[in-house]
Amino acid sequence: MLPGLELDAAGLPPAPAREGGAGTAQPGRRTALNRILRGRPDDPAWARPALLLLLVATGVAYLWGIGDSGWANSFYSAAVQAGTKSWKAFFFGSSDASNFITVDKPPAALWVMEISARLFGLSSWSILVPQALEGIASVGILYAAVRRWFTPGAALLAGAALALTPVAALMFRYNNPDALLVLLLTAAAYATIRALERASTWWLVAAAALVGTGFITKMLQALLVLPAIGLVYLLAAPTTFARRVRQLLASGVALVVSAGWWVVAVQLTPAADRPYIGGSQDNSLLNLIFGYNGLGRLSGSESGSVGGNGAAGSVWGPTGWNRLFLPAFGGQVAWLFPAALVLCAVCLWMTRRASRTDRTRAALLLWGGILLVTGATISFAKGIIHPYYTVALAPAIGALVGIGAATLWRQRGSALARGALSSALAATVIWSFDLLDRAPEWLPALRWLILVAGLAAALALALGLAHRARGRVALALGALALVAALAGPAAYTLDTVGRAYSGALPSAGPTLTSAAGGVGGGPPGGASPGFGPGTGGTGKAPTSVSPSSGARGSGRNSVGGFLSSSTPGKAVVSLLEGDAGAYRWVAATVNSNSAAGYQLATRDPVMAIGGFNGTDPAPTLAQFERYVGQGKIHYFIASSGGGPGSGATGTTAAQITQWVEAHFTARTVDGLTLYDLASR
Repeated sequence: MLPGLELDAAGLPPAPAREGGAGTAQPGRRTALNRILRGRPDDPAWARPALLLLLVATGVAYLWGIGDSGWANSFYSAAVQAGTKSWKAFFFGSSDASNFITVDKPPAALWVMEISARLFGLSSWSILVPQALEGIASVGILYAAVRRWFTPGAALLAGAALALTPVAALMFRYNNPDALLVLLLTAAAYATIRALERASTWWLVAAAALVGTGFITKMLQALLVLPAIGLVYLLAAPTTFARRVRQLLASGVALVVSAGWWVVAVQLTPAADRPYIGGSQDNSLLNLIFGYNGLGRLSGSESGSVGGNGAAGSVWGPTGWNRLFLPAFGGQVAWLFPAALVLCAVCLWMTRRASRTDRTRAALLLWGGILLVTGATISFAKGIIHPYYTVALAPAIGALVGIGAATLWRQRGSALARGALSSALAATVIWSFDLLDRAPEWLPALRWLILVAGLAAALALALGLAHRARGRVALALGALALVAALAGPAAYTLDTVGRAYSGALPSAGPTLTSAAGGVGGGPPGGASPGFGPGTGGTGKAPTSVSPSSGARGSGRNSVGGFLSSSTPGKAVVSLLEGDAGAYRWVAATVNSNSAAGYQLATRDPVMAIGGFNGTDPAPTLAQFERYVGQGKIHYFIASSGGGPGSGATGTTAAQITQWVEAHFTARTVDGLTLYDLASR
């Protein structure tokens, strides 16, 4: 049993003291402000100011210059714009206010941004600031989760590790669904910890409900935390086995209700009364759940995707146990991954003889299970996997590093603890050196400083200097170790928050010169057959980014691609806005990103033929002909090979394009080819 985790008279782990409650020695009732500033009664004086400093610093980093990214991912920004004009679009997650097709994800993340945009007006700030606030909240909840059972130092290290993870800094400044997903799953882990303290059914139900809400944020990815939550509760909850099973069954009901209510509502709505389900091949939400956004991601057989399995395992890069350490992924999240594994394994070994309800072991199994299941899924999945998905690993890595380092530091009189701390630190700084060496022209001296300082601190730890030299010397040695371990991801994070990003495949940190599998996380080898403009780049620093452009480096008058937004010039915008009120859609074009730029520029609905990839069978040629005959679409904007569906023989997008070219006269405006569908 580790110090500070003794059992009470009933053989259960003691519950943390409640502030101001019975049994506290603090006289009188503390004011709310004092509780905020001072924290828990048993906290040292520095703990709460340090937490507030961490949250403020995180807020500054995540909010600084956030508007420079303009519309960021215009695919989702266009959906937000639609949701501010139509409650139907809001509920279903439509790409346009006329409700032709949805985005290829459920709408929970959009709801947060759309509420903000309805309150404060549509702008890059109203879209992106909620993402940053979700990041700050995630750091705070992770701190609270670790602090429940461990020291303030462990909790601060966990929160700092999350805040300084480069991909976290990217996603919490971007409008992809991952920010809300991380917040919900971190909160679910916190609720699980609360449930484990006194075998609380309500806290366990809350954890399941949070995971269920994560499901309507990003579908099956949210469920990756369930094995760890369920098994840890079944193992470590301080109650009888039968009651644990009943509680898990009750939480399963909560999971189904919280994840399924929106699914049922959509499935029960007649297809004629709702938009087409983007990403599906049969206008079925179940097809989207289990195909394109589900099991297809594992097998690589997601229908309507842009590629299949390649020689290296996947069109999205090599698969295997080392995927998270390859150039496209490593610098995003893996800086502290080796340390997290080492610290978790050693601490689990130290608790091998502890009681079933031991809190240290339960926490390690919870966070370690989340890390291993999520990491293995990303590593071996053959379908669409982007490097920014790894943000889901950041809270678990932070928690394991914080818990493990603080626990072993307190045990540093033990040779095993010293060896583990030294090994974890040495592995971290050597790995940081390798990651920084992948961008050799960027801060070239940093990797050497980290290596020398880190190895010196690791040697001192191994020799027991931190144990024999107490007080300020030990504190200085610990500080040196922390700085060496965190300097690499901190530098990447600072580089990330100092840049503007746009497009579908953003990547944190500096541009790599040796990024096998796609510089910055794109498909292997950069642009590949079927990928439109903007693929294989870093997704950084648009040459001109504003809420009316949103595309990286493509300049004005760009038709865009399926991974980059269109950027219409003034003449095109003026043309589309003419008589806009007379049409249900001012224009139609292939794939959602191309449509998004025109829609954001005009603030009027634009039909995204074929959905995100341009491969969805919507609308059919007959439906499109009917829309045109009914005068519902004004213009067709020709694609320039910007997506798989635009040129693939036999796709509905290709059929529609050929029909328009055969029956209407083209005109060129600002270098774009348009067809007036009302001219016939």
